[in-house]
Amino acid sequence: MRNATIRQLQIFSVAASHLSFARAAESLHLTHAAISLQIKQLEEVCGTLLFERIGKRVFLTEAGEILLEHARQILQSLKEADEALLALKGLKGGRIAIAVASTAEYFAPGLLAQFRKTHADVRIRLLIDNRDTVFRLLASNEVDLAIMGRPPPALDATAVAFAPHPLVIVAAADHPLTRRPSVAVEDLASEMLIVRETGSGTRSAMEEFFQERSIKPRIGMEMGSNEAIKQAVVAGLGISFLSQHTLGLELSAGRLSVLKVEGTPVMRRWHIVRHKSKHLTPALAAFWDFVLEFAPAYLRKRV
Repeated sequence: MRNATIRQLQIFSVAASHLSFARAAESLHLTHAAISLQIKQLEEVCGTLLFERIGKRVFLTEAGEILLEHARQILQSLKEADEALLALKGLKGGRIAIAVASTAEYFAPGLLAQFRKTHADVRIRLLIDNRDTVFRLLASNEVDLAIMGRPPPALDATAVAFAPHPLVIVAAADHPLTRRPSVAVEDLASEMLIVRETGSGTRSAMEEFFQERSIKPRIGMEMGSNEAIKQAVVAGLGISFLSQHTLGLELSAGRLSVLKVEGTPVMRRWHIVRHKSKHLTPALAAFWDFVLEFAPAYLRKRV
């Protein structure tokens, strides 16, 4: 492995993440032939195949999986060395890769905008996906930290709760249940629910809510987007269980109403999470401290 180049490891890591040479070429702005050549040369250095093709799909070999783990560690160490040297020289800047659960996309950009006011030289990459994907990105060290609801117990992580996260049941503004001063959970059993996809933190919280009350909800639609769910509820296709932090525009416009259901809002917490082995660069430490100090007051204004 002494003859392997950093560029080869970078290309291999991207190709392994996508399990596609074509997508790696697109991501790195290289040709498919250039990707194939670099992987072939790396395989010659390793003395073994790193990928295997079965049908139309590409998989990592056992050797490829082993190398991927070490390649990511090497690339991360180089990134951290770069940041440390910049800090030693007293230079500003740095890079942060952040993953946020899709429900947090309603406030994360605002947080980043506030952070950039005092750290304009920090380069930020923001990824938005469901809870399962955010967990995978953290575990594979593809991001530096995450903002999410309940942190994954299987991950060896440092997680700090920084703000309450209320989840509520919403209906169209003209739904009959909106006129009731209180709604029993049993009254929801006949309502059609529009829900997030499996793997979403909101979906998990909803399932726990009904399971604890021995109610089996009628799931009529499953959607991977909070925006799509809200529009479906506004259209009268059903009710939904959503984060209150996603509802600002629709509530203020009078298009949605929060039902006064017994046991709601369901209170969870927002967490900022990083892998325990993650080295805190100056930029990352600054953002971590910023979220813990600034985000609680910022989110209180959004409910």
